[in-house]
Amino acid sequence: NSWLTLRTHLFCFVWQIAMIILFGVFIRYDEESDTHWVETKAHDNITSDIENDFYFRYPSFQDVHVMIFVGFGFLMTFLKRYSFGAVGFNFLIASFGLQWALLMQGWFHSLDPQTGKIFIGVESLINADFCVAGCLIAYGAVLGKVSPVQLLVMTLFGVTLFAVEEYIILNLLHARDAGGSMVIHTFGGYYGLAISRVLYRPNLHQSKRMQGSVYHSDTFAMIGTLFLWMFWPSFNSAITDHGDGQHRAVINTYLCLASTVLTTVAISSLSQKTGKLDMVHIQNSTLAGGVALGTAAEFMISPYGALIVGFFCGIISTMGYIFISPFLEKTLKIQDTCGIHNLHAMPGVIGGIVGAITAAAASESVYGKQGLINTFDFTGDFKDRTVLTQGGYQAAGMCVSIVFGVVGGAIVGSILKLPIWGDPADENCFDDEVYWEVREPTFHTSRTITPKSPMISSQLPDEEEEHQESIPPILEYNNHMIHKQQDL
Repeated sequence: NSWLTLRTHLFCFVWQIAMIILFGVFIRYDEESDTHWVETKAHDNITSDIENDFYFRYPSFQDVHVMIFVGFGFLMTFLKRYSFGAVGFNFLIASFGLQWALLMQGWFHSLDPQTGKIFIGVESLINADFCVAGCLIAYGAVLGKVSPVQLLVMTLFGVTLFAVEEYIILNLLHARDAGGSMVIHTFGGYYGLAISRVLYRPNLHQSKRMQGSVYHSDTFAMIGTLFLWMFWPSFNSAITDHGDGQHRAVINTYLCLASTVLTTVAISSLSQKTGKLDMVHIQNSTLAGGVALGTAAEFMISPYGALIVGFFCGIISTMGYIFISPFLEKTLKIQDTCGIHNLHAMPGVIGGIVGAITAAAASESVYGKQGLINTFDFTGDFKDRTVLTQGGYQAAGMCVSIVFGVVGGAIVGSILKLPIWGDPADENCFDDEVYWEVREPTFHTSRTITPKSPMISSQLPDEEEEHQESIPPILEYNNHMIHKQQDL
């Protein structure tokens, strides 16, 4: 354990020094964040600072930033003994990844050929958060089963792969993907699933006692769900064009998410013999609509179209948790801790398909001539592209994201499988005590408990856990096959 901690410290320390050097060589402020902004205003006849991109983008950046550090972090706190790892390691790899993302995305998208510098502004920060989101999605598949060093290595390669596939999809194929259904969610989902498959643990049942949630851990996870749900319209609209595109993306995502909640609740209740709701579905499947509408968010999909996408996503994602997750684990040997296949991978593919169909069906009568040009950026080398061709390239972009996720994940998983990273033993998975100093609270009471006085709990954590485990059922996360066998 001491050697593992030392390796983690050394990795972080050396990496941060490397970042300082690379940022010193390559990274500079862009014209809107540099002190020469005053001269730029005068040269371009800009009369007010309100025209600075900061005032358009920063509110969205705030929302996306909260999603990355609070939403994703707390969503993964459902495990009863892995809350520190969920929030803490989410914090670590996001802070680690966003620095590397600024460099990688800068080298691919905004490197000035004359100066050899990367100029960053507030939109660069949003894109870096998007890049990190793909790695946090992948983290969900291996939550509780890997070491901090493995997470950092996974993020290092994940950000690199993300930057390459993003460049291919957005620049070379010229596909539109404002909310990242393909670039972020499909890639991140299959990247994590492929890594989880390579790192398959046949004896993971030895930590079965930790593979569940309790009342308070599910409540904390629901905090993450609500933050993500509320801010997802900002996520899908953050880098769209100012004006109607951003406005439309917010409306479409807002409606799609609301529709998803209703169908998720309906299917969750129908799937249980008792008619009760499963918190797993409410925490996760209610978000699937935001994922699926990411590509088409800025398109003229229409308000009722957004409701339709949300309707089907709620059904498909919830059924995924009930039927597909057990199949993946039992047949394909993919141990998906958070069920990212149902929240990100499948809805991401749905989003890619919806985007391709919506693009191919676009018409001048609906968008207007200039509206088509603005929405799909039919300018420059792409000025002669038709909407049918655009739809084909949208579908090709989805295929690229799947290939990068699966192949890249398999390669990175093979690297992570080397016995040098200090991953936890099978019996110690999903337990914070392996990597964290866990201080158990001591409960005291100055009141004498008599048979007639109200009961005051003074149980120690271990006793409390034993007491909770004696009250059926403790939810087995994603393992609905166990519930079914118990019902039978």
